[in-house]
Amino acid sequence: MDKMQQLADTVNKAYTFKGATLPLGKAMLDGQLVDATVSAPLKTMNRHGLISGATGTGKTKTLQVLAEKLSDASVPVLLLDIKGDLSGIAAPGALNDKLRDRCTLLGIDYQPQGYPVELLSLSDGPGVKLKATVTEFGPVLLSKILELNSTQESILSMLFKYSDDHDMPLLDLQDLQKMLQWAANEGKKELGAEYGNISAASVGTIMRKVIALQQQGADTFFGEKSFEVDDLMRISDDGRGMISIVRVADIQDKPKLFSTFMLQLLSELYATLPEAGDMDQPKLVLFIDEAHLIFDDASKVLVDQLETIIKLIRSKGVGIFFCTQNPTDIAPAVLSQLGLKIQHALRAFTANDRKAIVQAAKNYPDSEFYKTDEIITQLGIGEALISLLDEKGIPTPLVATMMYPPSSRMDILSDAEVNALVEKSALVSKYNEVVNRESAYEILNRKIETAKEEAPAKRKAAEQEEKSVLETLGENTIVKSMMRTAGNTIVRSLLGSLGLGGRSRKKGWF
Repeated sequence: MDKMQQLADTVNKAYTFKGATLPLGKAMLDGQLVDATVSAPLKTMNRHGLISGATGTGKTKTLQVLAEKLSDASVPVLLLDIKGDLSGIAAPGALNDKLRDRCTLLGIDYQPQGYPVELLSLSDGPGVKLKATVTEFGPVLLSKILELNSTQESILSMLFKYSDDHDMPLLDLQDLQKMLQWAANEGKKELGAEYGNISAASVGTIMRKVIALQQQGADTFFGEKSFEVDDLMRISDDGRGMISIVRVADIQDKPKLFSTFMLQLLSELYATLPEAGDMDQPKLVLFIDEAHLIFDDASKVLVDQLETIIKLIRSKGVGIFFCTQNPTDIAPAVLSQLGLKIQHALRAFTANDRKAIVQAAKNYPDSEFYKTDEIITQLGIGEALISLLDEKGIPTPLVATMMYPPSSRMDILSDAEVNALVEKSALVSKYNEVVNRESAYEILNRKIETAKEEAPAKRKAAEQEEKSVLETLGENTIVKSMMRTAGNTIVRSLLGSLGLGGRSRKKGWF
């Protein structure tokens, strides 16, 4: 049996599954296509995954293909579009010569179609506004984002407790800043009496870190109306899963805000969704483009929190896929949780590049058909190495694959198309209305003003009370007698010190 047939048999055996599948492409060996289709079992798409490769090698199109296949299988999808080039999934693709040649090689008919898309935004850009309140974050998660120490975290927890006990909602960062200012000044005595003393220096540190987060544009994210995760898991009228695209191209230089959003979203999904166990298909699959932005300069606490959520959220029926240039961009603790790995080409232009390729190759199973560290540099555009978990959770053999092309547009929507899509949205009217109900900022301001207005009256009442006490004491006969006795004693003492006392001078003195 020749090697081509041996590979075909291996792939057909390892990549054939009992349940529903997502066809990804055809197997390859030495640049030639093999009669074997590479598919992923729909059941294991909540086991998370990785799409990696150098710029221009086709990883974003692979992401697009996976999103389309999931939508066709009635699985809702959430795309974090960092570069702004995924909006075209809402429009049908266009057949050209290159696409025609690829479809001929793969033996498929190209059927262009657009997909049901909802555009979401973390900023002032077009789309449904994504917001969450400070209270929903809670002191623990917010402390991790702000990288607070244990003392500062305890102070933040105290302020959250105070706001809960006194019906002061912390909705946006303005509320939190006002609470911190009040705690360090007017409210210090009250807080100390009820919950314990706090350090003004620690409060100042928390304030500076809140301002740093604010400088990255977090004001647009914190507030109302809070986005409900159920709206990410909708099915369109034609039965396909809704593809929600978070357009974050304008915050790619703000990793702190991006990490904040990601951590809150994953935490909310985990807290909201019930345990699902083994399912025939996931409830939601999340794709994070340019995933290195989460891990660049991320603290160990943040990475640990992400690792914990990624480990646990699988049981809620949610899959997470990271799309980045090199597997080493992902924290090792997170990388170890990713079942499906799709590796596009890496380029060895420098000695450091070659070292990175050798390191990346170690993330994939050994293969009798390929030298992984060599073939990674030889893959063409739209070709990738694939290894995944089968329905029993066993890794499949590594296989070089020519990927199927997307059916939707491989380009962005125009501004007019974006506006038209937003106008048709059923969620814009629900979330884009400005809400500014009374919260901690207004309540504390009113409390401070009331205290200022009452201060003169309190001082006057204290003075009146003091005067009244003195007058009462002055009319008391016992007090009068005590005062006369004390006065006489003082006078005698003064006269004695001046030599004018009542005693006679001793003899012998001049």
